[in-house]
Amino acid sequence: MNIKIRLTVMNFLQFAVWGAYLTSMGAFLAGAGLAENIGWFYAVQGFVSLFMPAVIGIVADRWIPAQKMLGICHFLAAAGMAAAAYFGSLPHISLAAVFGFYTFSVAFYMPTLALSNSVAYTALRQSGLDTVTAFPPIRVFGTVGFICAMLTTNFAGFQNSYVQWYFSAVLGVILAVYAFTLPACPTCQTKAQTLAEAMGLKAFALFKQKKMAIFFIFSMLLGMSLQITNAYANPFINGFNSLMGFAGSWGANNANALISLSQISETLCILLIPFFLKRFGIKKVMLISMLAWVLRFGFFGVGNPSTGVGIVLLILSMIVYGVAFDFFNVSGSLYVDKETDPSIRSSAQGVFMLMTNGFGAMIGTLGAQWVINKLVNVHINAYTAAHGFLPAGEVYPADVSSAIMTGWSESWFVFAGYSLVVAVLFAIIFKYKHNPAEN
Repeated sequence: MNIKIRLTVMNFLQFAVWGAYLTSMGAFLAGAGLAENIGWFYAVQGFVSLFMPAVIGIVADRWIPAQKMLGICHFLAAAGMAAAAYFGSLPHISLAAVFGFYTFSVAFYMPTLALSNSVAYTALRQSGLDTVTAFPPIRVFGTVGFICAMLTTNFAGFQNSYVQWYFSAVLGVILAVYAFTLPACPTCQTKAQTLAEAMGLKAFALFKQKKMAIFFIFSMLLGMSLQITNAYANPFINGFNSLMGFAGSWGANNANALISLSQISETLCILLIPFFLKRFGIKKVMLISMLAWVLRFGFFGVGNPSTGVGIVLLILSMIVYGVAFDFFNVSGSLYVDKETDPSIRSSAQGVFMLMTNGFGAMIGTLGAQWVINKLVNVHINAYTAAHGFLPAGEVYPADVSSAIMTGWSESWFVFAGYSLVVAVLFAIIFKYKHNPAEN
C-alpha cells in the first residue's frame, strides 16, 4: 500500500481515539455530578505529559522502534479507558476509580501524539519525500478522524454518557494492531558517550540554544490555551439549556456537532501550513496562531447557541480555531523536526509535547477551572445550596441565568486577554529571520 495512504489511516485512527471523548467528556462529567472536577480530568493530560512523552520518546529512540512503541501504548491506553468506562457506568460513581483509570489511559495515549508524528516523518523521509509538503495533507485526515468520532458520539447519543469512553477504547485497540504493520523506524545504534546520551536525555540540551529555549517557553505559554475550549466549550454551550430564553435551541442540544466545525476548519487550515511556513516562517505563523486564540476566546465571550447573531459569533469562533490550533501545533512539530538531529527526533518531539500538552495544558486547564469556578460555578453552587439541584428540563430564574451568562463571558474575556499578552511578548522576544530558500 502507498506509504501516504498507510500514514493517512494511522492519523485518522490516532485522532479518532481522542475525538471520541475529548470535547464531550465535560458534559458527561457535569451530568454525573462532577462539574467542579472537569478541570482535573483535562489537566491530568498535562500532568502525564510532563514526563511520559519524553520517557516514551527516549525508549523509541534507543530501544523499541517507534511504530511498535505506538502499538504498545495504544493497547495500554485502550485498556485503561475501558476500565474508566466500566466504573463510570456504575450507579454510584467512584471519582477515585474513574479518575485513576482515566489517568492511566491518558498516560499512555499522550505520548502517541508525538510518536505518531515521529513514525510519519521517518516513513516519509525513508520514501524520499519532503516532510513539510507531504505531512500536512496526511495530518489533515487525523482531524477528519477526530470529526467523525465527535459526530458519532454526538448523534449516537454518547456525549452525555460513559459509552464515549468505550467507543474510544475500541478505536484504540484497532490502531494498536494496525501500528505493528507500519514501516520499521530505526533506533539509534550509536554507542552512548555520556550518561545523558545513555538515558536518552540529549534532547533536553536543546534548551542550551537560546532560539530553541525561547521557542519551547512560548510553546508552553501557548499550550496553556489548548485544552480550555476542549474542557469547557461543551459544558458552556450545553449549559444554555438551563438558562432562561435559551433552553431547547438546536445549538445547546447539539454542542458536539457545533464544536465539530472547529475541526472542519482545522482540516482546511492544515493544508495552508506548507505555504505559510515557506512564505512567512515559523515566527509569523505562530504569531498568527496566537492572535487567532484571542479571537477564539473573544467570540465565545459574546456568542451564544441561539439563532441569529449569537450563533454566528460562535461559528466564527469555530472557524478561527483551525488557524489557532494548526498554525501552532502542526507547524511547531515540523519546526522541531527540522531543527533537531535525527538521533534525537523522537525525544525532541517528546520535549515539544512536554511543554505544550504537559506544562502548558496542565497550568492552563487548572487556571481555567479556577476562573470558571469563581465566575460561573459560584452562581450555580449558590442556587443549589438554597434550592437543591435544578430539575431536568427546567431553567434557572432570570437573575441566576443572567449571572451565569455574565460569568461565562467574563471568563472567556480573561482567556482572550491572556492570549493577547502572550502574542505581544512573543512578537518582541522571539528573534527569527526567515529564509524562504531553506525550505
